[in-house]
Amino acid sequence: MVVPAFMEERLIARMLRRIPAWVDAVYVVDDASTDSTPEVVRGVRDARIHLISHRTNRGVGAAIVSGYRQALVEHAEVLVVMAGDDQMDPNDLPALVAPVVGGSADYAKGNRFRHANARDMPWARSVAGRLLSLLTRAATRLPVGDSQCGYTALSARAARRLPLQRLWPRFGYPNDLLAMLAEQSLKVLDVPVRPVYADETSRVRAWHVLSIGALILHRYWRSRRAAAWRELPAHQSRQEAELPPRAP
Repeated sequence: MVVPAFMEERLIARMLRRIPAWVDAVYVVDDASTDSTPEVVRGVRDARIHLISHRTNRGVGAAIVSGYRQALVEHAEVLVVMAGDDQMDPNDLPALVAPVVGGSADYAKGNRFRHANARDMPWARSVAGRLLSLLTRAATRLPVGDSQCGYTALSARAARRLPLQRLWPRFGYPNDLLAMLAEQSLKVLDVPVRPVYADETSRVRAWHVLSIGALILHRYWRSRRAAAWRELPAHQSRQEAELPPRAP
């Protein structure tokens, strides 16, 4: 399990203590927190927990990549992500992991909108999440209903096929990862998960929505352009393809 963490001294111990006993290893990636997050993690007495520290803040996407890489080195078969802010219900974990373990999905993604408690989501988050999900579906053609949910499970086989070094490092990484999965024709499955909003504080701002939307459109443009290049006849050079048509 990968746990990205930035400034989570208040909630991360509670989150870590709720991880089910059947999880083999937990990789907490501290993204250069300036509070006591690393000390709190070290204080949780659990031999499964491994702390990875970034010297500089690189973003949640980069933290997840660091965790993925360490898990792959240690031969993990399924890479689960749970955030350090305790917004993910561990009771949903078996249903999230099952399709990846069973081989019916390469990547299982939580969908808070399909859960019975969907109305617990703050209104602004719900609207932004649905809008970004609509853009992501249009750009990737994947059947995802909650593109921004970070509660996920990825098979190690699929992870090795992805260019993780190119994953967008900050907010927007879920959309970028979905685009990568689509490019590799990997199977993505939505799994209902409970939205958890209690005493945690969100760091998502309105400008994040705009920047993520721009990232989705950029990814879509790049994938379309790559597809166009692949469809060129083998004898046609890139230079020829870029030349304007000759005048009659």
